[in-house]
Amino acid sequence: MFKQHFGLKFNPFNKEIPIDKLFESRDMKELDSRLKYMLDTRGIGLIVGEPGSGKSTGLRKLVENVNHSLYKPCYLPLTTLTVKDFYQAMASLLGETPSHRKVKLFEQIQSCIQTLYYEQRVTPVFIIDEIHMAPTAILDDLRLLFNFKVDSANPFVMILSGQPPIRNKLALNTCYPLRQRITMRYSMQGLSAEETAEYCTSMMKAAGCMNEVFSASALAAIHTVSGGFPRGINNIAIASLMYCTQKKLMQVDEEIVYQANIEIGI
Repeated sequence: MFKQHFGLKFNPFNKEIPIDKLFESRDMKELDSRLKYMLDTRGIGLIVGEPGSGKSTGLRKLVENVNHSLYKPCYLPLTTLTVKDFYQAMASLLGETPSHRKVKLFEQIQSCIQTLYYEQRVTPVFIIDEIHMAPTAILDDLRLLFNFKVDSANPFVMILSGQPPIRNKLALNTCYPLRQRITMRYSMQGLSAEETAEYCTSMMKAAGCMNEVFSASALAAIHTVSGGFPRGINNIAIASLMYCTQKKLMQVDEEIVYQANIEIGI
């Protein structure tokens, strides 16, 4: 549809864009820096952001770029589990055959982590996504599961990633011990108005379009509607291009952005 209309080689606002083609926003650069810090220092980190703010994209970049001879990424996106199910999922990620008993699972996970780190010289990197959906029982058990040498060693990296409600859960008294152990925190801010404009323009050029399809007012409207969050920018940009294609127009203006926004219901 709109690809042919605008002479594009591919959809410039597709979420499946390769890591090396990602737009380097200030937000993404800062997240990269924080994640590299975690790889160097180990321990527990927390990433918080609204839906579509780029958390998962940043984590995908980490998993793809990390040196797998030094680090073992273990990604878990499902947190609406019982504590035992959570333990079993962690054991499976480490390559273990999960036991049916919680105590044995605890020992399996800790033993595997220590073997990886102290014997194989490989640091396990646990990425627990959608952590805001986890019951407090799992949050409480995390600090027990990742307590090594009487809490004097961190033979692991654990990145907790979730939406803002996680702050309320971590503020609970029962989560205080875990909250104390979080050594890195970062809140995703989204793209600035200038970055939103640069992002849309650069992605269109990367897809083979040299014309200024989005007017200055349209780019400002896209930023306002999306709040600067990448997923929202992608959605409204695609909807605007599709609207133009339907109306046989070659430029997106402010009115088209707002009309497209109404149609997709953002």
